[in-house]
Amino acid sequence: MDSFSLWGACLLIGCMGMLAVAPAEAAAPRKTLYVSKLGDNSDGSSWTKAFHTVQTALSAIPDGRGGYRIIVRPDTYFEDNLASAHRGAKRAYNELIGDFDGSLGSGRKGWVIIDSGDPGQQGFKSYDWWGTTKAYSKGWSAEHTDPTFSAIVWDRWRLSRLYVTGGDGGFMFDCTDRVEPFSVVVEDCVSIGRAFGGGAASCLSRYEEPITFRRCWLYALDWWGDTGAAYIRVENKAMPEKPDAVFEDCVMVSPQCALKGGNFGFATYMRVRLNRCRLVVLNFSQPQGTPTDGIIQSVEHGKYLRVDLEDTTLMGYKVFGVRVNKESAGDLGYSAKGDVKAYVQYQQTVPAGIHRMPHWPADIFQEIAPPKAPENPPVLANREIVHGDMCEISPFTWEGRLCHMECVRPGSGGKTEDYYLLLKDAETGKVMARLATGYGLASILIHNGEVFVFASRWENGGWYDVTLFRSRDLKEWQSKVAIRGENEMLFNSTVCKGPKGFVMAYESNDPAYPAFTTKFARSKDLENWEKLPESTFGTNRYTACPCIRYAGGYYYVMYAEHRAPRHFYETYITRSKDLRHWELSSANPVLRAEGVDEGINNSDPEIVEFEGKTYLYFAVGDQLTWMKLKRAVYPGPMKRFFADYFKTPAIPDYGSMVYHEKK
Repeated sequence: MDSFSLWGACLLIGCMGMLAVAPAEAAAPRKTLYVSKLGDNSDGSSWTKAFHTVQTALSAIPDGRGGYRIIVRPDTYFEDNLASAHRGAKRAYNELIGDFDGSLGSGRKGWVIIDSGDPGQQGFKSYDWWGTTKAYSKGWSAEHTDPTFSAIVWDRWRLSRLYVTGGDGGFMFDCTDRVEPFSVVVEDCVSIGRAFGGGAASCLSRYEEPITFRRCWLYALDWWGDTGAAYIRVENKAMPEKPDAVFEDCVMVSPQCALKGGNFGFATYMRVRLNRCRLVVLNFSQPQGTPTDGIIQSVEHGKYLRVDLEDTTLMGYKVFGVRVNKESAGDLGYSAKGDVKAYVQYQQTVPAGIHRMPHWPADIFQEIAPPKAPENPPVLANREIVHGDMCEISPFTWEGRLCHMECVRPGSGGKTEDYYLLLKDAETGKVMARLATGYGLASILIHNGEVFVFASRWENGGWYDVTLFRSRDLKEWQSKVAIRGENEMLFNSTVCKGPKGFVMAYESNDPAYPAFTTKFARSKDLENWEKLPESTFGTNRYTACPCIRYAGGYYYVMYAEHRAPRHFYETYITRSKDLRHWELSSANPVLRAEGVDEGINNSDPEIVEFEGKTYLYFAVGDQLTWMKLKRAVYPGPMKRFFADYFKTPAIPDYGSMVYHEKK
């Protein structure tokens, strides 16, 4: 059974168990707040008015009565040290939920990724007291001078369907100076940290509401110090009769240990239950090498930790161990019920009651990878490279053949003669025409048997105006400037036929708006154009490389969205009936970089319908040094392709001129 199947198979059991932990969590929420980067960041009361950050929603929890819910749209959120304004309450847990399967109305399926890496975008921040959840100890080192902060603010919260990573701890809750009863439920999450994949410390238990991780993938990435995929330190003065923490249907992976209890110098007791878990330690060293102290470890002394194992598999150097008083490993308490087995280094013993596996458990090892996010319709198939060194291609049909217009140009600089356009047969590669020397960033439209090409002029290191080239035979070409820039450069342009003539979308670096902004013009004859300044969108963000089409009563524009603060580019789609009121698909993005050959970029979209299928062309690369062109196929007409992105309610595009004028 693969990881995703296991997750689903355990869902019913997990939900039944949840009733015993926090019965009121299933009740209707007192209030729901929404988080989405497509919202207007006003009050979080709906997807349209959604907050842009998780922390803003956490800070908006109004009181400690509990029962509040935060739903987050799948996306990547660069946030760290999250803290709630208030705890939950008994029988009224607060909830932070990712809309993983799209069932909560966000319009998008996938992981809510909370990346707590370096704020300066320098990578993984492996620094003490830095992670997904805020906890801090003043004086921890000479550098730790901020006030001590306790993760007790996460008491009686339920966290679900979230993917957290980038810092020292994932869903790790250290209550620091607030050693009080603490309960939390983490379900269906991926939680990654340098030191801790997940866990809790410096707290007391509620045995009727144990610290619970259910159907989670927990990873610690370091082998040094007190690290562990799961870490528990509860301050009991004696061994409790019931578990402080419960892990059900979890995968726990680390190079040092999968479960750790206690810490250096602490003489406190804790009890952990593991049901249907897979514990994998990636260290099968030789005894004379650098072996771990155990898949399950007590830090100070064996007597301080007890584990109750049921239907659980362990892989690693040896089963139990102690970091400090190693000779006390035999005092670590445990019980084994049902199918409990271990695969260990051949020289190590296996405790009584645990079955020693003689063979490599391939099925268990396969499960160390987190589950994939579900596909978002419409599904684009056959992503293939069509050109290995180019940024812009415009597909079109001519005399029943699928053809390409290639914009030939160097990556930067070059002479005028280095810039030109080629029309080619897509199947044979035969050149049908060469035109427009000194021009690029072009699009093409066929109307009444005539070819209309719109391209920007390369001059003195910049792009200027939009010029029309037209021909009936691909041999003789006429040209005329269609759009002149005004205190701006003009880049990619695109044209389509609508019910009132033709519409052009063109890319501008108008200094009045962020680079790049999309502007519009209208024409009745494809030659004489009237600018439509009231139709501009992208007044609040980067909206580059537009591609416009008309279908089913709407103008659709696909464009490149810069997913700041990352150097990352995706293709988004927006639509309008009147070229003024634009609305974004809540299912965005249309394209995002996938695999090992697409870099950080999916941009410059172009689309064509041919023989009943829709072909979507796009550029991949790093937006700095290299680009390639790919094509994907949608098995149906273009009209249906566009409509598929608006099956769920759309979001007003707050970068359109309508909203800009209101400001």
